[in-house]
Amino acid sequence: MVTPAWNALFAEIGRWRDAGRVVEFWWRDDDARGPAPALSRLLALAEQARVPLALAVIPEGADRGLLSALGDGIDVLQHGADHRNRAGEGEKKTEFAARESPGAALERLRVGKERLAALAGAHFLAVLTPPWNRLPEQILPQLAPGGFRGLSCYGPRTAAEPFPGLAQVNTHVDVIAWKGGRGFVGEEPALFQAIRHLEARRMGTADPGEPTGWLTHHACHDEPAWNFLARLFELLGPDTGVRWKRARDLFPVREAA
Repeated sequence: MVTPAWNALFAEIGRWRDAGRVVEFWWRDDDARGPAPALSRLLALAEQARVPLALAVIPEGADRGLLSALGDGIDVLQHGADHRNRAGEGEKKTEFAARESPGAALERLRVGKERLAALAGAHFLAVLTPPWNRLPEQILPQLAPGGFRGLSCYGPRTAAEPFPGLAQVNTHVDVIAWKGGRGFVGEEPALFQAIRHLEARRMGTADPGEPTGWLTHHACHDEPAWNFLARLFELLGPDTGVRWKRARDLFPVREAA
């Protein structure tokens, strides 16, 4: 059954088609570290649906066997360094607390980058996805000099290249209800998040060139979340006129330092 929310999404995609434009999506999943049933299910879904996946992996404790056995279409991004909450009093959860020196944070990221590059090989992209999507402003200018080619957070970006040599491509649709039991947010809320971003891009109130990003967290998926993703990829798969982009196609191709 196709619900009104699905029809609304198809209508928005149709407006793009009528304007001679192609809807571009991308998919990022956070918090991978080692083998787990939910992660195996995620990778199987990506392979079956033929949808490219950007897997944001936590360097500390990352599993060599898992990363070396990833299939085609999987790109590995760097999910912080250790995903530990260092937030001080009054701060929201963050790995990078305001009281921590930028030098210490950058050194931790450098070590994590080197570890992931060694473990994931050609799958690895030097793209930082900060845990909880939070990173102090003072660290941003140092990412590109530190060998990072990209940054991915959450919400419409304000600049495609916030600093020279650093591309930013965010996600915009979170399928988890973090304040509502940490299960699936629901079909209608998820689809309307996508519709709002697509409409904003089409109207020029958000960056038209930023693909709409779907954000998942495999460890938190309940059955409704898994069912929704299978339905999403079935109805909006690679053969439906919607273009699912690989992370490596969204960020400049250059070797990390």
